[in-house]
Amino acid sequence: MKKQAGWLIYNREDAVKNQGYIDWMLDEASKLDLDLHFYHREDLRIGHRSNELYVEHTAQPIVLPDFAIVRAIDPFLTRQLEQMGIACFNSSFVSEIANDKARTHQYLSSMGIPMADTIYCNGKPNADDMEFPFIAKETRGRGGKQVYLIEHADDLAELDDGNWIVQKPGLFGKDIRVFVIGKKVKAAVLRESASSFKANYTLGGSASIYELTASDLALVERVIEAFDFGLVGIDFIFAEDGSLMLNEIEDVVGSRTLSALSDINIVSEYLTFIKDSLSS
Repeated sequence: MKKQAGWLIYNREDAVKNQGYIDWMLDEASKLDLDLHFYHREDLRIGHRSNELYVEHTAQPIVLPDFAIVRAIDPFLTRQLEQMGIACFNSSFVSEIANDKARTHQYLSSMGIPMADTIYCNGKPNADDMEFPFIAKETRGRGGKQVYLIEHADDLAELDDGNWIVQKPGLFGKDIRVFVIGKKVKAAVLRESASSFKANYTLGGSASIYELTASDLALVERVIEAFDFGLVGIDFIFAEDGSLMLNEIEDVVGSRTLSALSDINIVSEYLTFIKDSLSS
């Protein structure tokens, strides 16, 4: 029986920082009898000729895979692969929505998902957008970067050009990341910081496994039902009354925190999900 063949795609810069994760994924794929190959996004060229879409590797033809794990934030590439009949994880739709904070909030707002009051800025925020203090976020920022606490008008000088949202703050220095594969919650991690309003583990915060309550889980499942996820992290912040509010969705989610806190092999479970999805 022919092995299911796949591509694992990273930007070159991100691949350097994530070499351990790449090796882990390739190793687990081999154990599951998946023929997974790693490629840099920069070496893939896409287009169309004679009204046919194509993808090339280093400007040469390449045999197309059955699936692609796109760990580069490039929904245009993902859509090209999908239109050529390649199953992509995550999908271009998930990538388009999750990697734009404004689109995430806009898409989910009509579904009654609790979120902080948000203004979608036309460019950089200004002092009239919201009463101080507020949180300013560049819509495509990742890993807690391009997120600022704005307490005075002078703080706005820190912001670069780009597309931004501003939000009323929740409880500072505390959030929850829920790891999801497909339609199933795999684990939740509480992240806390005593020194910053941002709780990201990679920015120096602490982390612990978090047990979701029944109401927490019901909220997570409402978000899950709005998408067909592969592997994502859904981040929630705490409102002043202690309830959860959706913060953002991480498309290219890391698992350093989860791996440090548990024996869950999230990569093996993700690849098993992909294999089962292809078979069905």
